[in-house]
Amino acid sequence: MNIVLRLAWRNLWRHSRRTWLTIGAMVFSNVLLVFMISLQFGMYGLMIDNTLKVFSGHMQVQAPGYKDDQKMRQVVPDVQPLAAHLRSELASDTIAARGWAFGLASSAERSYGIGIYGVEPDFEPQVSNIPGLIEEGRYLDDTNATEIVIGTMLARNLRIGIGDELTLLGSGVDGSFAAAVVNVVGIFGSGVKEIDRNIAQMPLGAFQDIFYMNGAGHQVVLLAPDLGQADILQARVETALSDDSDLVVHGWDELQPGLKQAIQADMSSAFFMYGILVILVAFSVLNTQLMSVLERTHEFGIVMSLGLKPGRLGRLVMLETAMMGFIGMILGALAGALFTTWFTVNGFTYPGMEEMVANFNLPGRVYPRATLVSSFAGPLVVFLFTLAAAVYPALRLHRLHPVEAMRTT
Repeated sequence: MNIVLRLAWRNLWRHSRRTWLTIGAMVFSNVLLVFMISLQFGMYGLMIDNTLKVFSGHMQVQAPGYKDDQKMRQVVPDVQPLAAHLRSELASDTIAARGWAFGLASSAERSYGIGIYGVEPDFEPQVSNIPGLIEEGRYLDDTNATEIVIGTMLARNLRIGIGDELTLLGSGVDGSFAAAVVNVVGIFGSGVKEIDRNIAQMPLGAFQDIFYMNGAGHQVVLLAPDLGQADILQARVETALSDDSDLVVHGWDELQPGLKQAIQADMSSAFFMYGILVILVAFSVLNTQLMSVLERTHEFGIVMSLGLKPGRLGRLVMLETAMMGFIGMILGALAGALFTTWFTVNGFTYPGMEEMVANFNLPGRVYPRATLVSSFAGPLVVFLFTLAAAVYPALRLHRLHPVEAMRTT
């Protein structure tokens, strides 16, 4: 076996320039794959975190059917005690109760239909970034106060500001008429037009009084420490709710199916481009090994006439390719990891990116997420394709006749 390895290594460097050019192509593609995959994962994580931290959280406890219908009567009874119970059971403060209703918001000049959220002022900042996006005034601080915070676009459309009164009209949980006058104490700007135009928040206690909720709500929102721990937290929540069989727990992919579909669509298009890059590298390897086999046809004919079987020659060609692919994989993975690490610390951006991602409530600088998977998945695929590319040159040796091969010059 040592002789075979030495032969494969010697043959690999008979034309060192050609070998290094082929390895260089593999290294370049591997660096590009590592960086792009890491950047893609970083962008996905940023999109998911920013979207989930606006409202939905990583999961929600709801009444059955509420996710699809969102009807007022589909309530979670005693929603605040339930949220307090979960905070105690899970030893976490990133849990908050909410209620939701559709209502008509009217100022002295205009009226608009909006979604009104009743929230716990003490715990909402732990599960949502809305409290931290207040541009004017302050956030809610009293669970029973008749006050409200609205988005910048809604404030502009209604032509109201801090301290102005807003009239809310809607339907209570029992179908009765609900109405109240609330004071605008804060205006937030999330950067997402639909949120800033259509969403308002008010204290949950006042919300329950206005819409006759009798202590009920519609959601208990939970935020995991990070996305990777969401499934574990969801299992613990389901265990803690085992006595409340009427309630269900929905994960972020169920609450935000559009986000998941957008990520899957982007991954499909990206992997298509990655596949083209890998195939180009595989053809480069195929060309190199085929030239190597054709150049050594005379030598192969001599050793075959001495009794060496074509299968062993084919394995020798495959071993040469494996060595070359392994060098390209290791060098490419290491160089790609170092290159990506620099952007992980300093972030990645390009001209015009900040304006583009602002429409999606994302920062103007993306930080790639370098992991073992992102660092070695691409190079490993390139390595496997290089081995596949060497199959054809190796199979050619099975059709080689010693006498005809020795006549080749």
